[in-house]
Amino acid sequence: MNTITFKNQNLVPSKIICIGRNYVEHIAELGNEVPDEMVVFNKPNSAISTELCSHHQEQLHYEAELCFLVNNGEFTAVAFGLDLTKRDLQSKLKAKGLPWERAKGFNGAAVFSEFVAIDAIDINETLSLELTIDEQVVQSGSVKLMMYKPAEILAELKTYTELNDGDIIMTGTPKGVGAITKGAQFHGRVFNENKLLISSDWIAN
Repeated sequence: MNTITFKNQNLVPSKIICIGRNYVEHIAELGNEVPDEMVVFNKPNSAISTELCSHHQEQLHYEAELCFLVNNGEFTAVAFGLDLTKRDLQSKLKAKGLPWERAKGFNGAAVFSEFVAIDAIDINETLSLELTIDEQVVQSGSVKLMMYKPAEILAELKTYTELNDGDIIMTGTPKGVGAITKGAQFHGRVFNENKLLISSDWIAN
């Protein structure tokens, strides 16, 4: 089973729950409709990877996200995450009205920084993220831009599923998604107001 790191401990998430279409400008850039309800899909534990891949049978797209760690049914830590997507496959499946988890749940489809505790942080107001690729800012966003804030997401998920300790919730991506190029240098950061909480670097292979 794959692990993530929090407080120098390796934790084993039973699942990753992802929120789709949570930023209006990202919905627009992909030409999707604004949903009437929260869009939710899962990634398996096998999707977790420490490596950033540019291809998995086809070229992959990156989506930077604020990600939360669950403990005792609450969010206790945050990380920078990359939701990797087979965009062409996703588009084909969506056009046929079929589920598109095959485009989201493949091996290596979820990459995370270390998780850091969020004690005394208002996660519904002050958190933000930034992704640079080859030193150029390509994505930035904050919880203030989310259609569904972290507290709303947590409450909704609890209405239908059990959240186990170590599970990860990915909260959606702001505008600026795109294809991953082999050799590109990714630098992801999470801020609380103007204070850097966590940063991580990857080189796409």
